[in-house]
Amino acid sequence: MNKLQNYTNGEWVNGEGDGQLLYNAVTGEQIAAASTKGLDFKAMLEYGRSVGNTSLRTMTFHQRGNMLKALALHLRNHLAGFYRISYQTGATKADSWVDIEGGIGNLFANASLRRKFPDEVFCIDGESHNLSKQNTFMGTHILTPKEGVAVHINAFNFPVWGMLEKIAVNLLAGMPAIVKPATVTAYLTEAVVKEIIASKILPEGALQLLCGSAGDILDHVSSQDVVTFTGSASTGLLLKSNKNILANNVPFTMEADSLNCIVLGHDVQPGMPEWEVFVKEVRREMTLKAGQRCTGIRRIFVPENKMEDMWKAIAAALSQTTIGNPLNEKVRMGSLAGETQRQEVKAQVQKLLASSQIVYGSLDSVEVIDADAGKGAFISPVLLMNDKPFATKEVHEVEAFGPVSTIMPYKHADDAVALSKLGKGSLVTTIVTANEKIARHYVIGAATHHGRILVLNNECAKESTGHGSPLPLLVHGGPGRAGGGEEMGGIRGVKHYLQRTALQGSPTMITGITNVYQPNAKGKDPGKHPFRKYFEDLQVGDQLLTDKRIISSEDIDRFADLSGDHFYAHIKTTDFNGTMFEQQVAHGYLIMSIAAGLFVDSYAKNPVLLNYGIDELRFTKPVYPGAEIQIRFTCKEKLPNDKRVVEKPEDMKRGDDIDKGIVKWLVEMLDGTDEPVVGVATILTMVAKKKQ
Repeated sequence: MNKLQNYTNGEWVNGEGDGQLLYNAVTGEQIAAASTKGLDFKAMLEYGRSVGNTSLRTMTFHQRGNMLKALALHLRNHLAGFYRISYQTGATKADSWVDIEGGIGNLFANASLRRKFPDEVFCIDGESHNLSKQNTFMGTHILTPKEGVAVHINAFNFPVWGMLEKIAVNLLAGMPAIVKPATVTAYLTEAVVKEIIASKILPEGALQLLCGSAGDILDHVSSQDVVTFTGSASTGLLLKSNKNILANNVPFTMEADSLNCIVLGHDVQPGMPEWEVFVKEVRREMTLKAGQRCTGIRRIFVPENKMEDMWKAIAAALSQTTIGNPLNEKVRMGSLAGETQRQEVKAQVQKLLASSQIVYGSLDSVEVIDADAGKGAFISPVLLMNDKPFATKEVHEVEAFGPVSTIMPYKHADDAVALSKLGKGSLVTTIVTANEKIARHYVIGAATHHGRILVLNNECAKESTGHGSPLPLLVHGGPGRAGGGEEMGGIRGVKHYLQRTALQGSPTMITGITNVYQPNAKGKDPGKHPFRKYFEDLQVGDQLLTDKRIISSEDIDRFADLSGDHFYAHIKTTDFNGTMFEQQVAHGYLIMSIAAGLFVDSYAKNPVLLNYGIDELRFTKPVYPGAEIQIRFTCKEKLPNDKRVVEKPEDMKRGDDIDKGIVKWLVEMLDGTDEPVVGVATILTMVAKKKQ
C-alpha cells in the first residue's frame, strides 16, 4: 500500500509504523497510509527558521510576489493530475475547482499584492509623525518578517485551498511554513506539495509537510513563530491552550467551524427574483462539497408567514440534486470525505432532532448514481425545521458538518438580528433582500457577531462569489465561536506574519534606513535635473529647488476661463466679507499646474516616459495674487514595474518592450513666508531603465 511521505529538513521521508489508513471516499477502498511517527518536530522548526526563514528574509516583497506568481503558473500546468486525486476525496469537479483552482487563485492574488509593498525586505506601516518643533525628530512604524515559522494545522475539507491560501500570505511576508493537513485527505495535499518542491521555485526550507499527527510540534514553537488552525472550535481551543503557546505568547490564529446563517428579508415574496436567489443559494451551500464547508449555511431564517412556501421550495431544489460517483458527469453532489465523517454527521443530526424535525432527506437511505451507497461515504441532503428558535439551544450550538441545514421562522427584523447572534459568532452571514433599509438594519445590527456579511439581491446574484466563498483580498474569520481570528484580507493578512516596530530618529536618518524620503530630511544634490536620470541612477532624496514664479490676478482669471471653474473665491470682484478669504484666491489646481511647469524638465526627451498619477494632493493655505511660488521637488521612493506579459505579439502595446520603474516624487509648493508650504503632493512618473 502507498505510504504518504513527509517533507522535512529538505528530504522526503516516511513515518514509522503502519500509520493511519486512508480510504477512497467514493468506493471505500484503501488507498494509502499516513504516519509522522519518529519525526523530530523540534528539528523541523529549527530547520525552517535557520534555512527557510533566512532565505526568504533576504528577498524583497516584489521578489517574493513574483515567486508566488511563478508557483501559481507552475501548478496550473498540473491540474489534470490534481483533479484525478481530488475525486477520491468525494469531490465533484465543481468542488475540486473551488479547492484546487481556488487555491491557485490565492497565489495569483497574493502575488499581485507585491505592488502594494516597496521593493524592500521590510516596509513602512502607516503615516510618519513629526515629533518636534524644529522638525529634527520624527517617528514612524516599520514591519519586518518574524524570524520563525508559520505552522498551519488545516482541516480535511479543502486539502489544497486550505494550504495555498495560508502559505501564499506567509511566503509573501517572508516567513516559511510547516503544513499539517488533516490526515484523511492528506494524499491530495501531498501531491501538490510534491509538485511545489519539484519545481524548485521556493527556496529550500520555505515549505515542509506533515502527513499525519502534528505530534509535539506545538511544544517547540517560539514567540517568533505563528500558529494557525482551521477546524472544530473544540480542537482549536485545545491547541490554543497549549502551555508553551501561552507562556511564549505565540501568535495563534483560529478559524473554526461556525453556525453560519442566511436571512430572507421580509420584503421578499414568492415570485420575486430574490426568492429564487435565496433558494439557489441555500441549495448550493448545502450541496457544494457535500456541505463540508466551514462557511456552509447551517441556519436558515425566514419570515414566519413564508415558512411553508420556503421549505417546500428548498426541498424541491434539493430533490433535483443527483448524488453519486463524482467522476460521472450527471452527479452534482459527491460523498463526504470518509466514513468517519458520515457517522459524525449522523450523530450531530440526532442531537438536532431533539428539537427539530426532518422535512427533506433521510439519515438512513440515499439514492446514488454509479456508486455503492454502502461502500462510499454518501449521505442525503437533510433539511430540518425548528418552529421555536428562541426556545431551543441545540440548533444554535450543534453543527452537522455536511449537507445539513435547519430552517426557522422569525417575526420582526430585530428577531432576525437576534437569532443570527445566538450562534455566538460566525464566519459569514447572508441577507437576501431588495430593500436597502432592511439590508442596512441587518448589517449594522448583526456585524458584531459575524466576520463577513453578504448582501444578496437580484442585481449582484449572477456575479456574486456566494455566501461560502472567502476571498483573498477580504478577511476570512469571525468572532467568538468562529475563532476570533482572521486570515487573508490582502495586506491585512500579510501583517500577521510581520513584526510592527516604532522607529524614531531624525528625518534624514529615517530616510536612510527606510529608503523612503521623509519630510524635513536633508535633500541630495542630484548633479543634474532628476528627470534626466535613468531609473537606476536616481537616488531617494535627490532634490531640486526650482525657480520662482509670481502668481498674478490675471493668471487666476485665465485659469478660471480655461477650466470653467468660476467658484466665487476665484473672482476678484467678490465681496469677501464673511468668507474664509481676504481677497481673490488662486485655484489649488492652478498652483499644482504651475508647480509642474516649474519642476518639469521641458522640451528635450528624457528618461521620464509619462506622468502616472497624483497621490495625497493637499492645499494647506490660500495663495493670493502677488505670492511668489517655488517648488521643492524630491525623489521620494522607487518601485519596480514588471513588464506586461503577452502571449501573442499582436497583443503587445506601445511601450511594453521598455524596461521601466515607478518613481514617487514629493512636491512641496512654497511661498517663501514663515510657514511656506501652501500645498503638497506625491506625483508618480514612469521612468525608463538603461538599455541592457
